[in-house]
Amino acid sequence: MKQIVKLGVVCLARKSFDFAAAEDMYCGVIKKLRLDTDIEWHIIESAAYEVEDAVKAGHAFAAAQVDGIVIINGTFHLGHLVLEIKKRANKPMLLWAFPEMPYDGGKIRLNSICGINLNASNLIKSGYSDFTYTVGMEIDNDWVDAIRMIRALHDSRIGIIGYRAHGFFNVGVSELALYEKFGILIDHYELAELWDIKEDDDVTAEYREKLLAKFDTSECNKDQVDKVVRMSAKLRKFMEHHGLSAVAIRCWHEFGEGYGISPCASMSLVQADGYIVACEGDIDCTITMICHQAIGAETPYMADLSQVDFKEDTALMWHCGVAPCNLADDACKCTLDTYMAFGRGASAGFVMRSGDVSIARLDSINGNYRLLLESGKALPMEKVLAGTYAKVRFDTPIEELLDKIVYSGAAHHVSMVYGDYIKAFEIFARFKKLEVI
Repeated sequence: MKQIVKLGVVCLARKSFDFAAAEDMYCGVIKKLRLDTDIEWHIIESAAYEVEDAVKAGHAFAAAQVDGIVIINGTFHLGHLVLEIKKRANKPMLLWAFPEMPYDGGKIRLNSICGINLNASNLIKSGYSDFTYTVGMEIDNDWVDAIRMIRALHDSRIGIIGYRAHGFFNVGVSELALYEKFGILIDHYELAELWDIKEDDDVTAEYREKLLAKFDTSECNKDQVDKVVRMSAKLRKFMEHHGLSAVAIRCWHEFGEGYGISPCASMSLVQADGYIVACEGDIDCTITMICHQAIGAETPYMADLSQVDFKEDTALMWHCGVAPCNLADDACKCTLDTYMAFGRGASAGFVMRSGDVSIARLDSINGNYRLLLESGKALPMEKVLAGTYAKVRFDTPIEELLDKIVYSGAAHHVSMVYGDYIKAFEIFARFKKLEVI
């Protein structure tokens, strides 16, 4: 389910243009907007013509604590109006123009596009760039999704269990920079707190059934299987008990020594139920996964760009056995493998399904954030190694993409999802003033 957001909507107009036609068009748009139940609408029913109307709308949006404001340019209008709204409700805006109507006696009827130009110029020259624009009769859903990301991060509660993986200095974060940029605070827990939490018997039984139905467990012994299902139930209980939106775990090397197995397969099972669980203590990848989930992407997968084939122009997006098991290729045999944690296990093993994919990573350098984005297609392949993986041909040639990643210093984990979510992230980056890699 997508992140619920509150959006304000107002139509601006001027009576020297065909304001009656604009109001009729606005009424039609309102009816369509209200069909979207993932949004809590705060709609100003009548068009705003004068400064007093805009002031009133701004106060209404501020009182409702909206996450974003849709400015519909019904016709050209006074330049004061958007600025008065922005002054009182400083939220990201969508500047929306109606298509121009057929001319009536040679006079332009709406001049709505010029209204966008006026508002954009006034905002930019006032120091505000947190807006995008659209022209047509439908809302820009990528803009809405960017607002969903902002809200999801602001509302999230993230836990780090343990610390980042040993030697992974590049996935460390400045916690107060994270708070300043996205409103996120990190809660820290020790690994033993997860190991020691008492799991629910019914949830353990549920995960045992799921594991045995999905995986060939013949390589693992009974104790390893028991630990996988118990850890799955512990993870879920831990997140629900602490009210966490997501967790990042220091999954090696202490986990195998202290608990007896690696948590990979348990993370695979729990993520398939929609929980965000990232490995190796990578907070920045965790928040990227939250963004993907907020806009409706199915069970984000934390992946390494692990191998490249320049001749074939592909990359292997691999990790050690943690991908959500609902992403497995149906033609592939899913296995529970013991190669992790010095043979103790247990990790998931499968090829991921084919289809269009997107990758993203919110990545920080000394507290300054930027955003890595790319799209491509996961291709069919045989199961030839352990772990969870997909062979991907990206839209950018792999040699160029590898150059971008290496020379930008981006960390070695990305959030990968099925589908195209690039545009929403680009808008999000504009609002948050992030460099896009």
